[in-house]
Amino acid sequence: MSVTWALPFKEKIIPEVGKERAVDPEEYRRIHAESLKDIESFWANVAKELEWFKPWDKVLVADPQPPFYKWFVGGRLNASYLTLDRNVKGGRKNKVAIIWEGEPVDQSGNPLEVRKLTYYDLWREVNRLAYVLKNKFGLKKGDTIGIYMPMIPELPIAMLAAARLGVIFTVVFSGFTAQALADRLNDAEAKLLITADGGYRRGRVIRLKDVVDKALEQSPTVKNVIVYRRVGLNDVNMVRGRDYWWHEVMADVPPNVYVEPEPVESEHPLYILYTSGTTGKPKGIVHDTGGYMVLLHATMKWVFDAREDDIHFCTADIGWVTGHSYIVFGPLLEGMTTIMFEGALDYPNPDRWWAIAERYGATILYTTPTGIRTLMRFGDEWVKKHDLSTIRLMHSVGEPINPEAWRWLWKLVGRERVPFGSTWWMTETGGILISHVPGLALVPLKPGTNGPPLPGVDADVVDDNGNPVPPGTRGYLVIKKPWPGMLLTIWKDPDRYVKTYWSKFPGMFYAGDYAVKDEDGYFWILGRADEVIKVAGHRLGTYELESALIQHPAVAEAAVVGVPDPVKGEVPVAYVVLRQGYQPSEELKRELNNTVRELVGPIATLANVFFVTKLPKTRSGKIMRRLVKAVVTGQPLGDVTTLEDEASVEEVKRAYEEFKAEIEKLKGQQ
Repeated sequence: MSVTWALPFKEKIIPEVGKERAVDPEEYRRIHAESLKDIESFWANVAKELEWFKPWDKVLVADPQPPFYKWFVGGRLNASYLTLDRNVKGGRKNKVAIIWEGEPVDQSGNPLEVRKLTYYDLWREVNRLAYVLKNKFGLKKGDTIGIYMPMIPELPIAMLAAARLGVIFTVVFSGFTAQALADRLNDAEAKLLITADGGYRRGRVIRLKDVVDKALEQSPTVKNVIVYRRVGLNDVNMVRGRDYWWHEVMADVPPNVYVEPEPVESEHPLYILYTSGTTGKPKGIVHDTGGYMVLLHATMKWVFDAREDDIHFCTADIGWVTGHSYIVFGPLLEGMTTIMFEGALDYPNPDRWWAIAERYGATILYTTPTGIRTLMRFGDEWVKKHDLSTIRLMHSVGEPINPEAWRWLWKLVGRERVPFGSTWWMTETGGILISHVPGLALVPLKPGTNGPPLPGVDADVVDDNGNPVPPGTRGYLVIKKPWPGMLLTIWKDPDRYVKTYWSKFPGMFYAGDYAVKDEDGYFWILGRADEVIKVAGHRLGTYELESALIQHPAVAEAAVVGVPDPVKGEVPVAYVVLRQGYQPSEELKRELNNTVRELVGPIATLANVFFVTKLPKTRSGKIMRRLVKAVVTGQPLGDVTTLEDEASVEEVKRAYEEFKAEIEKLKGQQ
């Protein structure tokens, strides 16, 4: 069934900043179409801007056949060299590479820990750790290691040291449980693990080494562990012959030691990053070195308009792909200064992000729609108290952004003049594929859209049969041609790779998202195609309903899930977080339902609205709708390893139990 998207496409904004580079959508479509005529030549010209130890023989090879693609075959390079050596030799030796701020603060809210590492500092520490990994632990090209660390500079140091040796690394998010860590270490067959004694989260110490000890009870491939002393715990269990303190193994390494960067093949795996599927074991997404670095170079230039004096603030965690690409490899590849923050967005106060941006003069802000909506709840004053005039460019990532959240950030932080885009990509793509490109050509902004595809990216929206749908019609997002940075495969499971991404529409990469392409060629991502509610035969995306709710001025955040109904099959139920100044009421429930009916249609009538003060989210800020649905349907919660706050689930339960009690009370009165 074709579904026409309800939100308007008409609003177009050209920011004051960048008007000199503004082009109309028709002109951009011409530029984009030209790039697709010969994608090999197009991407080869981009790749030539990097420094290769050996040039490639062939730009693109299907090996052994589609969809197993390899980019820049025959070429050799090294990601650690490109991000560090090239900058140290190229005049950025004493430029600050990383500004790191720890979570702990004093009574006035000022950070207790700030570290600034120049490119030379970072280069020296990476060489020293690479020396230890190679000479003490015998690691070599093709070996795999795990990294399970808090957001501290030693995390990118470990990544870059591994890359220097051609050692494949897998970063495991430090919020994962022992079982989740063990599963990933075992699948990757990691020989060594780098971790820390602990980390800080909302003022609490998280004992990471305890988690590691439990995980290693069932991870036989891990023979050695390097432990960084982050919080200074005195009772850390250290197993003789297996566990080593970071500061002790580094103590005798000269500060100026040099480890020759390994010239790896372009298709050599740089890292494995595990994504959690709705069913089955996590998928180990494998990214190469050459194609990945080329895509990051392109997106840093086109999407982020990378400049020599930029201070790049990406609010993600390095445990996720956004942190890999746009905290570590992307900004360092371009010689920028990148900000790392250890803590939560609202600790100790809801202005922590804004204080960081002001403190270090951030020029680029890359954040999440969920983070924006969370901070909207606290009102405008937390933003207004800070001077954010240095920010010249903003983007969001992680999920679709609703127009209200876009307008809020654009008005308060962007001062109604800063280019603000919503990027689309995923762990599997390696980097951004759909976005406004203010560094290349500034097309008009539209609140809520992801923008057009990047040059060299052949994206489309198709129906169930794989045929393109008309503008304004919902369909499935696909990528029709291979691109640099795409996943090589799923680690040790090539059949799953083909089945998951290439079997639904043969010859096209299936992203798993619903999308709409408007008359200007802009893409509007509508959320996961598996996150739908089937009401009387009508398939409604949860994002469509949540977007409608958030347009009401009282609503800061919303999560919609489907619950079984004997007549309609499923009906939608909403959990809503209100903005400051609004109170729950039956009248407000009716208003919200009317809003949904008006914007989506009568078929979308909500069966109920529950008011809560917080929603279950991952530590990366994504709403865990699965947990909300489990509560209202009485199902087991399942894996909660990435849950930020257990109290949020209890609040969802409480609201639902109170509703059930009220129903039983009414029944008793009848």
